[in-house]
Amino acid sequence: MTIDVLYFAWVRERIGLPREKVVTQAATVAALVDELRGREERYAAAFADLSALRVALDQELSEFDAPLDGVREVAFFPPMTGG
Repeated sequence: MTIDVLYFAWVRERIGLPREKVVTQAATVAALVDELRGREERYAAAFADLSALRVALDQELSEFDAPLDGVREVAFFPPMTGG
């Protein structure tokens, strides 16, 4: 399947892209992250600490163990802070 993957804030800075289309066989977000980590060092650096990241599937906040079946867009971003 092909998924649009979006990167925000320092995740985008480390990877060097705001978005990309990814062809994957991953069943979950965690499996997608593993595939991305294996691409290049910049991905490994961006996904080194998943506790510092949040994920949204089709613009809804989700978890890393969530299934990707039927998902069109995955977004990775740091936790939001308010003030």
